[in-house]
Amino acid sequence: MIDLLPGLFALGLTLAHLITCLAVLRRRPVAPARDRSAFVTLLRPVCGIDRFDARTLQSSFHLDWPRYEVVFCAARADDPAVALVSTLIARNPQIPARLLIGEDRVSGNPKLNNLVKGWRAAAGERIVMADANLLLPPDYLDRLMAVDGPDVGLISSPPIGTEAQGFWAEVEAAFLNGNQARMQLFADEMGQGFAQGKTLMWSRAFLDDHGGLRALGRNLAEDVAATKLVRKAGRRVRLSAEPFAQPIGTRRMSAVWARQLRWSKVRRDGFPLLYLAEPLNGAALPVAAAGLATGPLGAAAVAAVFYGSELLLCRAMRWPLGALSLPAMILRDAMIPLIWLATFRSRGIVWRGTSMAPAQAAQSAE
Repeated sequence: MIDLLPGLFALGLTLAHLITCLAVLRRRPVAPARDRSAFVTLLRPVCGIDRFDARTLQSSFHLDWPRYEVVFCAARADDPAVALVSTLIARNPQIPARLLIGEDRVSGNPKLNNLVKGWRAAAGERIVMADANLLLPPDYLDRLMAVDGPDVGLISSPPIGTEAQGFWAEVEAAFLNGNQARMQLFADEMGQGFAQGKTLMWSRAFLDDHGGLRALGRNLAEDVAATKLVRKAGRRVRLSAEPFAQPIGTRRMSAVWARQLRWSKVRRDGFPLLYLAEPLNGAALPVAAAGLATGPLGAAAVAAVFYGSELLLCRAMRWPLGALSLPAMILRDAMIPLIWLATFRSRGIVWRGTSMAPAQAAQSAE
């Protein structure tokens, strides 16, 4: 009996992992949006300059959509991104675009405070909030609109980490791709999609009727608040059939740890009951349980199934793979329980130099 329980535990988690992989593999690219008449506003908040920003922000001007505008938002006139955005707007007169500067304190979330002016100025009936480090393909809006429907309150998408350079960048890509994107796409397949802040496509009328951007400040992150708002309204969050690229470049260990810890705290704040099961995510616990039950061979078999299926999934989905991908996945899974434990040390986060706490977020949204 002592060996049976950990063996069943390992088997159950291994089967669950395989189910998520198979469910995501079943996803197919959907046909382009039938109705392309909507005028769309693309909101892109900027704050500082990252290595790939010139390319990712330039991608805003090459969308294959009949009618859209781009509104860039910066909180301060002295932000380094202001000069870059101004140059890009001047180089691309074929697309209506403008840069708005200033900050409206409607929440404890600086990203939302930066976007408020853009939301108010937007001319589109559809508004897409897309982070500055997301690389938009020409069919970006088509792929979002393709999953719209009468029961949909929000269209979103997780990012896929690309162009990772160095081992710690590969670890970040392993978190983003085979782990987080897989789980989010699986949830969407089950009809329980969760918003991801990299891309949020709203019907302007819908969000305005449900509290506007201020309502998205009720949690530490706007995507958590968005998911709750949509579900409370009796609608669904849908994800695009395929995620969009986020170039990574280089990363340091401290940056990867800090970013994953911050996101972990966001999940704990937003979905506390679901968060209790988070250590079950990844191969660390099932491999250890299989080792207890059957010894090293059992542990190796479980590890082979876990990582073999994840590698096949990434290859089938055309997500980046390289020589460091497998060791990065192994280290990622070893980090997951440690990050989970570290999350309980404090509830607040720091995002781009701004300290945020759950109580502060809830009060500022009132």
